[in-house]
Amino acid sequence: MSTTVGKSVTRVDAYDKVTGRTKYYEDRMPAGALYIRVKHAEIAHGFVKSIDTAAAEAIDGVVKVLTCFDVPDIPFPTAGHPWSMDPSHQDVADRHLLNRHVRYYGDDIAAVIAENEVAALQAVRALKVEYETLPFVLDVQKAMEPGAPQIHENYPGNVLKHTDMRKGDYAAAIQEPGLIKVEGWYDTPTVQHCHIENHGCYAYEENGRIVVVSSTQIPHIIRRIVGQALGRPWADIRIVKPYIGGGFGNKQDALYEPLCAWCSTQVGGRCVRMDCAREETFVSNRVRHAIRFHIVSWIRKDGQLAARKVECFSNQGAYASHGHSICAKAMGSFAQIYPCDNMECDAWTVFTNRPVAGAMRGYGMPQATFADEANIDECAAAVGMEPLEYRMKYIMPKDYHDAFSGNTNYFDSFRACLEKGRAAIDYDRKRAEFARDTGPVRRGIGAAPFWYNTGVYPISLETASNRMQLNLDGTVTMQCGETEIGQGADTAYAQMTARAVGLKSYRDVHVVSCQDTDITPTGLGAYASRQTYMEGFAIAQTGALLKEHILAYAAEMLDCPAAELDIAEGNIIRKSSGAVEMDLSHLAMTAQYNPVHSEHITAESTATIRSNAYSFGCTFAEVEVDIPMCKVTLKRIVNVHDCGSLINPALAEAQVHGGMSMGIGYGLSEQLLFDEKTGRPLNNNLLDYKLSTFMDHPDLEALFVENPEPTSPFGTKALGEPPACSPAPAIRSAIYNATGVSLDTTPMTPHVLYRAFREAGLIRDEQEGTDHV
Repeated sequence: MSTTVGKSVTRVDAYDKVTGRTKYYEDRMPAGALYIRVKHAEIAHGFVKSIDTAAAEAIDGVVKVLTCFDVPDIPFPTAGHPWSMDPSHQDVADRHLLNRHVRYYGDDIAAVIAENEVAALQAVRALKVEYETLPFVLDVQKAMEPGAPQIHENYPGNVLKHTDMRKGDYAAAIQEPGLIKVEGWYDTPTVQHCHIENHGCYAYEENGRIVVVSSTQIPHIIRRIVGQALGRPWADIRIVKPYIGGGFGNKQDALYEPLCAWCSTQVGGRCVRMDCAREETFVSNRVRHAIRFHIVSWIRKDGQLAARKVECFSNQGAYASHGHSICAKAMGSFAQIYPCDNMECDAWTVFTNRPVAGAMRGYGMPQATFADEANIDECAAAVGMEPLEYRMKYIMPKDYHDAFSGNTNYFDSFRACLEKGRAAIDYDRKRAEFARDTGPVRRGIGAAPFWYNTGVYPISLETASNRMQLNLDGTVTMQCGETEIGQGADTAYAQMTARAVGLKSYRDVHVVSCQDTDITPTGLGAYASRQTYMEGFAIAQTGALLKEHILAYAAEMLDCPAAELDIAEGNIIRKSSGAVEMDLSHLAMTAQYNPVHSEHITAESTATIRSNAYSFGCTFAEVEVDIPMCKVTLKRIVNVHDCGSLINPALAEAQVHGGMSMGIGYGLSEQLLFDEKTGRPLNNNLLDYKLSTFMDHPDLEALFVENPEPTSPFGTKALGEPPACSPAPAIRSAIYNATGVSLDTTPMTPHVLYRAFREAGLIRDEQEGTDHV
């Protein structure tokens, strides 16, 4: 049996990446590709009445100018979801390649194709647009009010969708005498993914078909969406996904692949390229949903939740994209992490005239976790309980089962993670020590747990395919549709394949990383923290098939039953004695060149997965708060995860570090801002949008509780998104501990702290008297 699973082996792509040999979409660009640049609307809401293209077309190097009046009248969806054969479960088709009805400042209304980038940019500036302007709305609840601007004709009140969840009898439960009411409104912001490589793609026609090479997480899904948008059979489209420089969910959407493909058809099939500027990624790609929460918790004197009411208002922006799935997932989290017998939960996803919100690492859970943990901190305070002890007492117990997802908490994972983090950060001693701080600079410590699903079953399809072939040197080439996007998936796949087949080393597996929808087995791509779990089923199944084919041929060579043989360390062995009969290279060469029975040994299969799995974890944060300066310094942060058995501990730790960094930014620095008078984004660049850097981070500490997941062939489950879920609420909890001030919004910037500290009487303006603490 291969021993590479569970070890911190070197990434299979490490050498090429550090030496610069790895090929991204731009590195594969054919010479002479034409440049596409998009004209973005400069109003927040209205209609394009006309576009004067004469000046743009006169610029030297301009090949063609295309406007919203030229595109096919085919609305299409953009979300990177599996296709559903049930029309009622299909994504909302509300986009055109270019849009005449402008729904946000930055909407795509025209495109210029030119021989060079300078000409394309000059032509975009030369376009003269006449608009019919309409009132706009940016706030999620104002968009629901009677008389608010109507953004989509078929969605009254701008509500894309409303769902609810009812459990027990909330109205009756709150009549219980002696209950304590803990109520709060909590706001989470619009942020952007800020992956290193901006989105880009290029397209050309070949043999009557359209080829698109794209920096995408979801090549097979992009193929379908491009076909839909162009009104072409899906088989007319070929998508190639090279290595990509990060995505975090932004590239789990059809961003510009459909427009790029269509532009190629308008210039005779020539190769055209679209390269998003950083400013465009902020406005014209996708952002995280800003969700506002209203939570009313009714608790008994011992802290137990008697009843709970949760309302979630999700700011969708101008188009549906991933739509209500994010808010629905956020709503569903409340009933599970702190079970309560009586609940009323409502989730609204609402259109506004803001950039489109889509998938982003955590998919609604960073928002829900912030609001939930803020309210839970206040519940603990209301009954005089230490907040960590409150969580330990009332959080999801062992054997908890969710009937909808089928998930079961097989171990007491929450308490195991919380205890491990508690010990690692020396929580009890520090909490007692920090309680003595009374000066202008105070220290605090806090904790926040989270849970996360693995994949999307049963909400939508979960499937993964795999192809393996035995090479002449005894190695195995493996292909799958679940994509490497920088997280190290290919290395985990190699490790699991070596285990499944019986190879000596993961280095004996050649993972074909760059997907091509003409060649690669169908897969859904990288999202929902599904990669290792879902592809694990396909690897185990296909590895068993390949092994069966190899042993059948070996049995023919050795004139014995296949049941007597096995594969270990890359050798055919006798089960009974362990004696080595031959290595795989000898078998492969014999099979390939046997004049009597020549066979190229391969296996391919598809796994339909009908299970899900809980991942668990928590964050502990230690802060120092300078109250007069309204400044928070994060001194220490620890993430603890139960993500099942680790395939590669070093990769797991790196994944956690990346998510922690994103979560720290969500808590302390990041937010996309808008001009209330025009709807224009105010900080859509990396100068004004203040990302956290390594200078803002302490050492990032990752710990693991390895409880093997019973439903997984390799005992593993979600880790990609979970690390981003709980850092922000843990930081908030630590600030609360340090100052006694309960914050209701993130990021917790100096502006937010100033207002909160002033309201709490911790600071005063000079006009009111001497500043003091």
